[in-house]
Amino acid sequence: MANVVDTKLYDILGVSPSVSENELKKAYRKLAKEYHPDKNPNAGDKVREMKTHFPPPPFPSQQFKEISFAYEVLSNPEKKELYDRYGEQGLREGGGCGPGMDDIFSHIFGGGLFGFMGGHGSRSRNGGRRRGEDMVHPLKYELILQPFLQGGKTGAVQKCATCRGRGMRVMIRQLAPGMVQQMQSVCTDCNGEGEVISEKDRCKKCEGKKVVKEVKILEVHVDKGMKHGQKITFGGEADQAPGVEPGDIVLVLQEKDHETFKRDGNDLFINHKIGLVEALCGCQFLIKHLDGRQIVVKYPAGKVIEPGSVRMVRGEGMPQYRNPFDKGDLYVKFDVQFPQNNWISPEKLVELEDMLPSRSEPPIITADTEEVDLQDFDASQSSSSKRREAYNDSSDDEGGHHGPGVQCAHQ
Repeated sequence: MANVVDTKLYDILGVSPSVSENELKKAYRKLAKEYHPDKNPNAGDKVREMKTHFPPPPFPSQQFKEISFAYEVLSNPEKKELYDRYGEQGLREGGGCGPGMDDIFSHIFGGGLFGFMGGHGSRSRNGGRRRGEDMVHPLKYELILQPFLQGGKTGAVQKCATCRGRGMRVMIRQLAPGMVQQMQSVCTDCNGEGEVISEKDRCKKCEGKKVVKEVKILEVHVDKGMKHGQKITFGGEADQAPGVEPGDIVLVLQEKDHETFKRDGNDLFINHKIGLVEALCGCQFLIKHLDGRQIVVKYPAGKVIEPGSVRMVRGEGMPQYRNPFDKGDLYVKFDVQFPQNNWISPEKLVELEDMLPSRSEPPIITADTEEVDLQDFDASQSSSSKRREAYNDSSDDEGGHHGPGVQCAHQ
């Protein structure tokens, strides 16, 4: 027996998945003669006499279509392979059916072997039913869903007598002799649905509303490398309603800011502070990575790190989505902290200067040269700031003055 995921098409032809090409042809010819309406016009009576078959088979024209469709798929090696490996979904996505074949799919896969009269409440996407709206949620939200219930006993749903199943009521009002006004409004008895359930037959849980609220927990798997704004879809899990195919729940990932790492695509960026001695003499420091690993970053002695410069650690960024072994890079931007004033004695400064690269040549001082000293800068004590404060301060102005030398025009 061949390993296949679905046998409905094989069952239609009455063969096993390991059938040979010749046996498949023989089975098809036999059924075609039996059910083709032109070759056997009485086949319809034979089908209708099969009282024990449930649900009842379709008339021969429809059954012959399904037989022909099954043979078309199984006699084609490529379509047969798709069907054997992936079933109905493989035929739909792999081009196993042409235009106008949705009805055949609905009959075969929607309600049994010959599902011409399939069960109540079919959820087929191609059965002509309306589709509900998708639900889009951030990942952190809990979701409240409304699963569909029947709303009452089997057969309790009846056509609304007030609107005759239309869901709308038409009222005619006479305005004047020979002049009438026609108004249309939603039927209040059935709320526009065209169907009602008698009170004695209503479901106790939903009170005949056909839906009931319940909390459902969805388990979400966030794969490595997924990004902000990426969506995870749960098909057919949105709010449900009678006669409407439910939409999807779409979860939108929201990436939280990290106190240490910044992300750009698959690359990561961090800022790191080091001292002057580390910038000049090499350094090593510890980083706790996002996955909990402790990594030691080393920079060799003799290579100077300038303030604001950036260095890279290859392969320590974010994993690539669906290829977690391929990672981005980690970029480190250095903030060099210089020592405070009076951190070293004058004698040691001389020794330090001897070890550092030599100074540039000092300027030549002449009789016309004027010497000035640098001082610490405080923005609040700057002369320009004081001038602005004096100009804006009008506390010394006499009444009627709005600035220096400006008088009010009203005398």
